[in-house]
Amino acid sequence: MNDYKISSGYLRLALCCLLLLSSHAWSDRILQDKYSLYNRIVVKETGDFICLLFDVRRDPRYQSCINPKRPKTMVFPYARMAMASLLFVPEPSTILVIGLGGGTIPIALNELFPAAIIDTVEIDPAVVEVAKEYFGLKPSPQLIVHTQDARVWTKRASHRTTKYDIILLDAFNGEYIPEHLMTQEFLKEIQALLSDRGVMISNTFALSDLYSHESATYASVYGAFINFKIAESNNRMIIAPVNALDDKTLRATAAALKSRLKPYAVPITRYANVIIKARKRKPNWQQDARIFTDQFSPANLLQGKKR
Repeated sequence: MNDYKISSGYLRLALCCLLLLSSHAWSDRILQDKYSLYNRIVVKETGDFICLLFDVRRDPRYQSCINPKRPKTMVFPYARMAMASLLFVPEPSTILVIGLGGGTIPIALNELFPAAIIDTVEIDPAVVEVAKEYFGLKPSPQLIVHTQDARVWTKRASHRTTKYDIILLDAFNGEYIPEHLMTQEFLKEIQALLSDRGVMISNTFALSDLYSHESATYASVYGAFINFKIAESNNRMIIAPVNALDDKTLRATAAALKSRLKPYAVPITRYANVIIKARKRKPNWQQDARIFTDQFSPANLLQGKKR
């Protein structure tokens, strides 16, 4: 019941944010607007929020937002959804985050688990600098930021001994996930980096022309996965734990995490219930959809549709 109140409140907050962030109100103020090697990077002050977005030529999407008066509060539902990974590994010692944005998720995980090693991989050094200047990112021996293409970094990581309890895939450019981070080969490289109690969680869209192909690609590597969606978000989280946990364990873990996650506005007990229901549902994608590989990417698919 309490989680329902929290989620309803933050549903209203999310709707307000969308209204604020989609308008070009007179109160909007551009704090930074520059081109990096990979993106056009805009930092905007809009109402109570400071927000980061890439490439505003059309359909701008905010990558990260923070309310400086309440910096712990996770503004966007997808960031809160990512914390559902803690249901499967509630005390992680090693975490890998692919994609930085404003750093909302690695910053929160570092606050919650100060002894954990958090490797964050971000291709664009300009994004790293923005996260430091505007969003409170403070790299340290525990919170390490690697400025490198994630595909190169994971290949090199496979030669080291470190395994990760949580791996979060959250790499987006101005449009969608980079193609080379959507393939079967990449997901196998990620799978090889999981610890024997680990969980992989990937942020994708709930509605997309690529939905069936994405789903089939993840299933080809991880088998049956949890398709985690909530009504207030256009994102879905694909969750693939190494070990299956029973319903009782998930609910008990959520209850134990509830107070720790409250400052971040994460309704973790509601998420546990949604996940329990989700993993009992049948797949909702075309089972014969072609798998993305390094030789067959989303670009190949879209080219085929134009013919």
